Amino acid sequence: MSGKIIGLVAVVLGLSSATDLRAQEPTIIEEKVSKVVVIPVRQQIAKPELFILRRGLKEAIEQNVDTIVLDMETPGGALDVTFEMLKALGKFPGKTVTYINSEAISAGALIAAGTDEIYFAPGAVIGAAAPVMATGGEIDETMRGKIVSLLKARVRSFSEGKGYRSQVISAMIDMDMEFKIGEEVIKSKGELLSLTAKEAMKTYGDPPIPLLGAGIAKDLDDLLNQIHGVGNYSVVNLEVTWSEKLAQYLTSITPLLIGVGLLLMFVEFKTPGFGIFGVAGIAILAVVFFTQFTAGLSGHEPALFFGIGLILVIVDLFFLPGLVLAMVGGLLMFVSLVWSMADFWPKEPLNFSGGVLVGPLTSVMIGTVLAVVMFLAILRFLPRGGLWGHMVLEGSVGGEPGGQHAIFEGGAGELRGAALIGQEGIATTALFPSGQVEISGMRYEAKLLLGSATAGTSVRVTAAGEFSLTVEVVS
Repeated sequence: MSGKIIGLVAVVLGLSSATDLRAQEPTIIEEKVSKVVVIPVRQQIAKPELFILRRGLKEAIEQNVDTIVLDMETPGGALDVTFEMLKALGKFPGKTVTYINSEAISAGALIAAGTDEIYFAPGAVIGAAAPVMATGGEIDETMRGKIVSLLKARVRSFSEGKGYRSQVISAMIDMDMEFKIGEEVIKSKGELLSLTAKEAMKTYGDPPIPLLGAGIAKDLDDLLNQIHGVGNYSVVNLEVTWSEKLAQYLTSITPLLIGVGLLLMFVEFKTPGFGIFGVAGIAILAVVFFTQFTAGLSGHEPALFFGIGLILVIVDLFFLPGLVLAMVGGLLMFVSLVWSMADFWPKEPLNFSGGVLVGPLTSVMIGTVLAVVMFLAILRFLPRGGLWGHMVLEGSVGGEPGGQHAIFEGGAGELRGAALIGQEGIATTALFPSGQVEISGMRYEAKLLLGSATAGTSVRVTAAGEFSLTVEVVS
């Protein structure tokens, strides 16, 4: 019995010893590496920047990213797009940080204020977020009061619990606001607040906290080392796609595109039928319109106007020629282009005041002037004959090889066109509504005012224009 007791004690002592050895083994704790995505905000705040941000946030959510860093350098931009970007940031479940690489002005300051933390490069600045017209002009006093009130309420909603941030951003928005902490006046009435990196990091209150910034970092690596620690993170820089870069570029050359598009439409009206110039002109104007539409426009109404105008122009060209529908359609397209670029404030009734329309009208008018100048240059400097001679319908093609005869030659030759009025001939090509007719053995460019006609149809000349004849079908 005593032997059994001794054996049991030995077993217990052995188990205890083994347990002590295991307890002395070091426990290995795997340290988590934080995932970081850097999203560039480097242009004027417009729809392309919103799409870049949304894409980056969606990819980050799918990949369970911990921290989003906005690498910001922007002069500001559209207010409605700013609100959309703030909403998108609010959907990200992780930490959001703004790194002001150079400047965060106006809308950029509002977006930065919507992130969890704001870091500064040593020479960075932030501020001057008062609402202005797209043209840079002042807003009507009553409207400005409404917009400032709305902005300050939005700022309070996403700045709660973030120290002085709500007051600081409000002071950047409202010129009439006095901002002071204790007895120290940070901003007097009649001016807008802007801050350097050092000013944003200055501490106030008891306990002292920074005015706005979370820190100053010399670059992104320094920033991430401060947030996550050296070697405790993996970083992915979001690459801007070619289509996003294209959208940004097209937005910057809108007047030139409008000019080229209108030029091609002018040329199309001087050519028979409907061809490559009309297609190219409509395509370029559509690119202008839809680029602007995706860059921060108010709604679908401009697209509807543009579509109706385009339909009227096509109906005039193919089915009911007479220029009336084309003129109405062109006017609607012109209005839609201006409307699409107008900077209307969100949640406010449409106000077609002069200030709102100055910028869009300027762009469209510059485009129109460019189109006219280029068209006149083409008329003046391009050689006669060849493709251009056929394009502008300069002459009639003779029945004999190489024979060409102008409808109008100037001087006594001006009677030639009038002499053709009333004469009958045959359509040598289909008239839809334009084509060619043969009169007394000579071919001329011609068009019908109403309807269309097949080749071989008898026609009568009713008028002679500078570039072509107008005919009607002989019953």
